[in-house]
Order: sequence, then structure tokens, then C-alpha cells
Amino acid sequence: MATSTDVFAKVHGYEREAMVRAAREADLLPYFRTVESPAMPVVEMEGAPRIMLASNNYLGLTGDERVMKGAQDALHRYGTGLTGSRLLNGTTPLHLELERELAQWMGTDDALVFTTGHQANVGTLGTLLGPGDTVIVDSADHASILDGALLSKAKLRAFRHGRLEKLERALERAKADGGGILVVVDGVFSMEGDIAPLVDVVELCKAHGARLMVDEAHGAGVLGARGAGACDLLGVEAEVDLRMGTFSKSLASCGGFIAGSAEVIDYLRISSRAFLFTASAVPAALGAALAALRIIRSPEGPPLLAEVLENARHLADGLREIGYRTLQGEAVRTGPAQDAPSASFTTPIVPVLVGDDWKAGLLWRALYDGGVFTNCALHPAVPPGGALLRTSVMATHDRDTLDRALEVFARVKRDFEAQHGPLPAP
Repeated sequence: MATSTDVFAKVHGYEREAMVRAAREADLLPYFRTVESPAMPVVEMEGAPRIMLASNNYLGLTGDERVMKGAQDALHRYGTGLTGSRLLNGTTPLHLELERELAQWMGTDDALVFTTGHQANVGTLGTLLGPGDTVIVDSADHASILDGALLSKAKLRAFRHGRLEKLERALERAKADGGGILVVVDGVFSMEGDIAPLVDVVELCKAHGARLMVDEAHGAGVLGARGAGACDLLGVEAEVDLRMGTFSKSLASCGGFIAGSAEVIDYLRISSRAFLFTASAVPAALGAALAALRIIRSPEGPPLLAEVLENARHLADGLREIGYRTLQGEAVRTGPAQDAPSASFTTPIVPVLVGDDWKAGLLWRALYDGGVFTNCALHPAVPPGGALLRTSVMATHDRDTLDRALEVFARVKRDFEAQHGPLPAP
């Protein structure tokens, strides 16, 4: 008689179990650390103040009085939760105001608010794509894009990060697949901090009859004249079919949205299971996001955008002067004209290449003990041998705080290399 395999068997002896156990025993695990204060430039973490260089609070608006008041007003008007889906009893005037203003900001017909950013990607891709279609993704796209593609059961074709010739080859092969073709790329890549070459991507999609979706999670509220993202920055908004964004970065809240044509958004509104069958976002989250969006769209927005990028430049320059190797994105075309110049752009994400996973963990811990918190990215979040410390800045970091962080980086590097050998050179 055949016996079944225990479905829990995979939790024993999985690929990284020994490494995780060893890191936990040595207190080197850089994940699930406890934050005991608001997401400010300096936070309390596990009983000590630490300079926060690992937050996506790019404009620092989580501490803005107007954003907190927006959350408080929504809480007092609608209560702690809506206890139902948007389809049934979970739609409020806040949702409608937010969707209208998001569409105006993105320059699209309409927008649809999801409870999380992950659901926005999964709910959009899992609904619009089907088994007969092909979805083409950059290998560095966010995991939620891959999850949505897999859910759709469309044929998945990935191309090497940023390699346009690989994208073109994937588009050529996709023609033989039959069905529709959708290309999905991040506007700003969350680990590398670089910007997609969207002008070229748009041209390739047009040439091969493909639709294009851009994930602006790390671009919206950071880049462009209106702060609307990489598409805004590079002038391709009208050429991109769908743009996704989140509230958990510059919009100082939690949630996600998809913006596009009225026809597509309305279809998602009545067809996306991730939208229809999940509880509506808590009112406080909506109120905070709406207040933050209005600040970004006000005359106060451009100075905030400029400040966060200037802080990123200061941090990156300082790290390179110390001797760290920071990753810099390739130059991208700045317009559709053939003679349009190429340029490299700053984003708030400044990755420091370490290479080896264990070295990355040890370096992260040394910085943590020195009072600086960074994100540690290991394989499979990055390619094998590509372990890095992901640092990121806020508009509200002052120069003194960033310089204190750089002093810690310099001291830690000297001590670390004396004990563990050299780090990658700039």
C-alpha cells in the first residue's frame, strides 16, 4: 500500500537551513529585527538608537503632522476597519478620492486601489494574462511580479537584468507563442537602485506589438517633474499601458494601486480576485496616503524630491571616498529622439557590494553594532556572489546624521578588513 509523503517534510533540511541556524546562533541574522519607534532618520531598535539607512520612507512623510492627521481623521470617521471587501461594504469616499487623485497624478484615465502593493501586481497580472499569453519580465523584477505571472499561467520569459538585446530576443520568441504579449519591468529596481531604460523598452514593445506595464513602487514619489516616477522622468507616460505603485514608500502608508485606461481599470475592478476577495484597507492607511499624495502634488513636493536625491548623492559619494564599492546604474536614454542624450540618474537606493553572503552578514552586524541599520540582501534576492548592503535615504536625513553614518562606515571598514580581508574596491 502506497504511503503519502508528509507535506511538512520540506521544512526539515531545506537548502539554507544550516546557514540560517548558524546565523541565528551567532546573532548575525539581519532580518526581523525589532523597531521600537517611528520610521524616522534615527530610530530605536532593540534598545539603542540607530541611524536608519534601510527605510523606504523616501520623503520622510510618515512623521509629517498632516499625514498623521489624515490617518487620524479617517480613523475617527470610519473606525479601525471596514470588515469587508471593496465589492461589498468596503468602499468609502476616501477610496474614490484617492483613486481620482492617483489617476490625475499618473496622468491616466483611472486608478484602482488595492490593500497591498503585492496584491496590486498579483491581482493585475493574474487577471489580465491567461494560459495562451506570454509575459516577459526583467530578471530583477520584484517578486510580486513573478507571483502574478505564475498565477496567470501565461508563458513566462525572463531576460537578463537591463539587457535590451535579451529583451528583444524574448519579444521575437514570444511572437511564436501565440496570444498576447505583456512586458513588465520595474521603473526603479528595488535592490540595485537603477532605472529601467524605458525609452528603449517602449520602442521594442511597439515594434513587436507588446503591451507594457511599469512597476513604479520605488519611482513614484521620487522621480520626475511631478514625482510620478521613472515614466514621468523619461517622458514615456503616454506610451506605457499600465503603471503600478505602492503607498508603503513615499506615500507613507500601506497599500497599492494600478493606473491605466478606464476600460482596463474597470475590468480589473469587477474581475480581479485579489481585489474582490480581500478586505478593504484600513481607513487610517487611506487617509495617510491621500494626505501624503497631496503634499507631493503641492508646491512642497519638488523641494522634497530634490532633497532626497541630494542626500543619496552625498551618501554615495561618501561611501566611495571611504573605499566601498557602490552599484551605479547604466546610463539610459532621456527621450525618444534618436539623438536624445543618455544620462545616469540618482535614486534614494545606494547598494554597497560585498559579494560573499557571510561577509555581508558580518559587515551588516558590525554596522548595526556601530549604530547604523542597513538592509542585507543575499542570494536569491541578488545573484550568487552578489551579496550587498542596501542603503537608502530620506529627504529628512540631515547632513550631520549622514556624516555620522559615514564615520561608522569608515571605522567598520578598517576593522572589518583587518579581520576578514578586503571588501570589493570601488
